[in-house]
Amino acid sequence: MTRRSIYSGSRFEELAGYARAVVDGDFIFISGTSGGDPKTGAFPESAEEQARNALTVIGNTLAGADAGFEHVVSVRVYLADRADVMAVSKLLGATFADPRPTNTTIICGFPVEEIKVELEMVALRRR
Repeated sequence: MTRRSIYSGSRFEELAGYARAVVDGDFIFISGTSGGDPKTGAFPESAEEQARNALTVIGNTLAGADAGFEHVVSVRVYLADRADVMAVSKLLGATFADPRPTNTTIICGFPVEEIKVELEMVALRRR
């Protein structure tokens, strides 16, 4: 299988020259996905709602690669505020079933002040 890119239509993909995901063989590498509303681009107030939006975009991206959340093997969570760790963690806990993916959570800053969370994932499809 050749390497291919998947795009979500985000204006930032073209601006910054990246794809939402790259499918290479059975691996799916999903770019960091912030939580703006997929339709309007507006960022909700809560990190949990932003994470839900990011999961919607990621779910659509995985579907475009003939995969789902059950194929995710690694998650990186970037948060602007450590106070949001538990709310986002609970949402991720409800998203993934056994065998669960690995997880790294990092508290950081973002270039856009409204962004409170960004999710990055790697999935592996086995045929």
